[in-house]
Formats: sequence, C-alpha cells, structure tokens
Amino acid sequence: MDVSKIYLLGVQIHDLPIDNLLAFIVKTVSQNQRAIISNVNVHAMNLAYQIPKFRQFLNESDVVFCDGFGVKWGAKLLGYCIHNRYTPPDWIDLLCEECVQHNMSMYFLGAKTGVAEEAAVRLKQKHPLLQIVGCHHGFFDKQCDSAENQAIRAEINRLNPDILILGFGMPTQELWLRENWDKINANVAIPAGALFDYVAQVIPRGPRWLTDRGFEWLGRLIIEPRRLWKRYIIGNPLFLWRVIKQRFGFEHFD
Repeated sequence: MDVSKIYLLGVQIHDLPIDNLLAFIVKTVSQNQRAIISNVNVHAMNLAYQIPKFRQFLNESDVVFCDGFGVKWGAKLLGYCIHNRYTPPDWIDLLCEECVQHNMSMYFLGAKTGVAEEAAVRLKQKHPLLQIVGCHHGFFDKQCDSAENQAIRAEINRLNPDILILGFGMPTQELWLRENWDKINANVAIPAGALFDYVAQVIPRGPRWLTDRGFEWLGRLIIEPRRLWKRYIIGNPLFLWRVIKQRFGFEHFD
C-alpha cells in the first residue's frame, strides 16, 4: 500500500485517513488476500521498546495506524507530522457500515464472558444486516497447542469470518496473533484492545471534549486508576524521555 510511513522508537507508523484504511480492508477481503491492521499509542510504544517480539509484530503488520495523541506529539519532536489519529471505538460503526455494504462478516474474540456478545448485540441493533458470525471471550489457555486454543481456532475456521477482531489487550492479542495467524481462515485481523468493553458499555469512555483534545489517557486513568496508573503516570514520561534520546542520537534501532 502506497502510504506515508515513519519510524518512531523503531516502530513503523502509517499516516492514512480512516477512509483509506476502510478501503484497504474492503480491498483485502474482496481480493481474498490477508492483512493485519495494528495500532499504536504511547503504551504500545513502551511495550515495543521492551519486547522485541512485539516490535517485530508491529513492523510486520500491513498497516499500523496512530491511536494516540502522545504518538503524534512524539513524532513531532522528531520532525515528523502524523496527520491522522483514530481509535477503534471511534470507527467501529464505519467498519460495520462497510461490512453491510460489501457483505463482509466479523468474529469477535476477547474480553470477559458475555462482553463480546453484548457488543455484537448493540452493533446489530444499529446495523441490522451486520454479520457477526461468532463471539468468544478472551479467558482461555492461549498456548498455541492447548486444547482450548485449538478449539477456538477450529470454531473460527468453521465460521470463516472475513474480519477477526481481537480484544485481549496489548501485547497479549498481538503475540497470540503472531503465533496463530497462519492457522486461521480470515482475511483481516484487527487487534482492538478494549473495543468490546466500550461498545458493550462495560467501561465508559471519557467525554469527547477530553478525548478529542489529546487526553483520552486522562479519562481512562480517572475511570480505572488502580489498573492504569503505572501505564500513564510512569509510562507517559518514560515515552517522552525515550523520544528525546532518539532525537539527540542516543537511541538507535535495527
């Protein structure tokens, strides 16, 4: 795909409008090709810095879009400009519309028991012709050769969805996909973090005036302080420090 790409802390990031991303998904499915659509925010960048396998997964993904204002600002410190930033809860309805229009099906894998199913119900209420062919929670033995893992792969392959959306959280969803993708019959895989929780309204999002101004992380921290304080209170300054080191030539990546 011919699209602007930069490298930040050794991770590729594509700068493309959401319409182009949706068109790429439709084209991939219609031509019976395969693609992984990943995303990065500050948390992902810190994980990629620490976990080489995760960084490799991102750099082998077909698209890596910007899902955080912190990444935009970090790129700006290095002299780059990322114009497009969006997060899966913001464009899931657009994807559903494309799925209805182009007869594409989805499978939801992840979150706690019943959450993916509730997300599917809510999306179908808004998009009655939407095909969500199956759902499964994310609490199973994820070792590649475990009986549970093989059973889930078999179910996905039996249902043969066009798009597989995962909601295990980073880096679990990406590392699971890294081990299992070549054994799964689907055209497009999208690791999407807490998407199902948001759609099912299990976890509320911060107000739009906050999230649209670069403070989605603050909204999440206020809602889940005990779980997320390290990610943001420690992780955000750490990311900034690493970008500054790259800016002045003290960080190098293969």
